[in-house]
Amino acid sequence: MRDFHMPGRSQVLATSGMCATSHPLASQAAIDILKRGGNAMDAAIGAAVLLGICEPQMTGIGGDCFVLYTRPGETEVRALNGSGRAPARADAEVLRAKGHQAVPVQNVQSVTIPGAVDAFCHLSETEGKLGLDAILAPAIHYAETGVPVAPRVAFDWERDADVLNEAGKRHYLINGRCPNPGQIFAAPGQAEVLRRIARDGRAGFYDGEVLDDMLSALAAAGGAHQASDFAAARCDATTPVAGYYKGAELIEHPPNGQGATAILMLNILAQFDIAAMDPLGADRAHIEAEAAKLAYDTRNRFLADPDHMTRLDHMLSIDTAVQLAALIDPKRAMPAQPPLVENVHKDTIYITVVDKDRMAVSLIYSIFNGFGSGIATEKFGILFQNRGSGFTLEPGHANELMPGKRPMHTIIPGMVRDEEGLMPFGVMGGAYQPNGHARFLSNLKDFGMDPQAAIDAPRAFTTEGEMRVERGYSDAVRQDLAERGHNVVIPDTAIGGAQAIRLRPDGVLEGASDPRKDGCALGY
Repeated sequence: MRDFHMPGRSQVLATSGMCATSHPLASQAAIDILKRGGNAMDAAIGAAVLLGICEPQMTGIGGDCFVLYTRPGETEVRALNGSGRAPARADAEVLRAKGHQAVPVQNVQSVTIPGAVDAFCHLSETEGKLGLDAILAPAIHYAETGVPVAPRVAFDWERDADVLNEAGKRHYLINGRCPNPGQIFAAPGQAEVLRRIARDGRAGFYDGEVLDDMLSALAAAGGAHQASDFAAARCDATTPVAGYYKGAELIEHPPNGQGATAILMLNILAQFDIAAMDPLGADRAHIEAEAAKLAYDTRNRFLADPDHMTRLDHMLSIDTAVQLAALIDPKRAMPAQPPLVENVHKDTIYITVVDKDRMAVSLIYSIFNGFGSGIATEKFGILFQNRGSGFTLEPGHANELMPGKRPMHTIIPGMVRDEEGLMPFGVMGGAYQPNGHARFLSNLKDFGMDPQAAIDAPRAFTTEGEMRVERGYSDAVRQDLAERGHNVVIPDTAIGGAQAIRLRPDGVLEGASDPRKDGCALGY
C-alpha cells in the first residue's frame, strides 16, 4: 500500500468495466460507450480516435495502430497489425543518390500509408457491437465543438509545432500560436472526415474527396504516393510472441513492432538477481541500462517487416540472452550501442479497456514524431505520420526501405498473464517502450509493486549517448552511475507514460494510469 502522506494516486477499482488512457475525456468516452452496451473494442476505438483530437501531436487518423485483445470467455490473445506500408514507388536508391544516410524525418519520403483507419473499421465490424456511427460520435462531437487543451498536451504542442507545414499551422495553431492550457482546440475538418468514416466505413477515408485531399498534399510535398497505395491498405491478423519472467508470461505483438525487444531484454535481466537490488539504486539502473543497450542493438540488426525478418527465433532465444548478459560488467558501462540508422521517437498514445464480459483490449496508436511528418492536408487537416523514417537505407538490411514494405515500428501493446490474472498494459515513449515494458514487469515481479506503483516509479533510459535519469532518483545514484561511465543527464521531459488494467481473480478490475500524462483510469 502506498504512503498516503506522500503525493501519488491510488489504483482505480471497479467491477463492470474500466478504461485507462492519457486523457480524461477519452477515458470518460470509453466508459460511456461501455454503459451504452458497447464492448471493450468499441470503447477502445472510440476513445483512441478521440485522443487524436485531445492529443493531436501524438496521434491521429493519419497514423498506425497495433492491437492485442481477448474475446469474452477466451484465454487466447489475438493480435492485429494496423501499420501502413511504403508507397509502391518508394525507392531507397533515390534517397541514397541524394546523399541521405537515413530516411529524412520530417519529409514526404517518410510518409507511409495510414493503417489505423482500416484497422479500426475492421475491428468494429468483426469484434465490436455498436457500429462506427455510435463509437465515433464522441470524437466527432469534440472535434466540432473543441476540447480544452490539457497541460501536458500544451507542453508537447509548444515543443513540436515548428515542424508543421502551412496547412498544419492553419489547422493546429490558434491565431498562429500554440494553445495554452485550457484554450479550446477544435478540428472541424477532421469532424467531417469522421462523419464520412462513420457513414461509409473505410471508403470514407481511403476514397473520394478525403483521398483526393491526402494525395494533393503529398504530391505538393513531392511525394510518390498514389491512389492505389491507399486502396491497398489492409490490416493483418497476426500471432503474438511471448516470453516469461519470474513466472509471468509477457505477451507482445510480433514484428514489425519491437515487442520482441522487450522479451529479449527481460531474458537478459533474468540472468541477474534484480530482486536483491535496491529498486531505486544504481546497481539496478546500471544493469538495466546495459541490458537495454544489448537488446536494442539486436533489434537494430534484425527487426523488420515480418515478411523480411528471419532472426525472430534468435531474438527470443534464452541462449542469445545468456550470451549477451555475459558481456555486462556490473561496475562499468559499455560504450553506447551503434548509432541508429532509423528514427525512433516518443510520441504516441496507449489505451486499454476491459468490459463486463472481460473482453480485454490493449491498443497503441501513433503518428510517430510530434505532429508526425508535419504535413497536413489543406481541406481536412489530416496529419500524416512519418513512420517511413523507421526504415534504414543500408543496402541489404532486413529493414531497408522498399515498396509496399512495413517499417520497423516502436509502438507495442502488451499483456501480462500470471497468478494474479491477465493485465493489458502499455508504456508510451517511442524507443523507450521495450525498456518500459521490462521495467514495469520487473517492478511487479521483483519488487512486489502494484500496477500503479510500478507505473509511478522513477525511470531511467540510455539512448543517443545519454543516460536519462528522472528526478525521482537521488543525486547519489546519479553520481554513482556517472562514476561507472554513464553520461548521466536529467531529461527535460518525463520518460514515457503508461496505462494498465489488471483482471483480478476475485472479479475486481484494477486500473492504473501514469501521472506523467494528463489522463486517468476510470471504472464503473
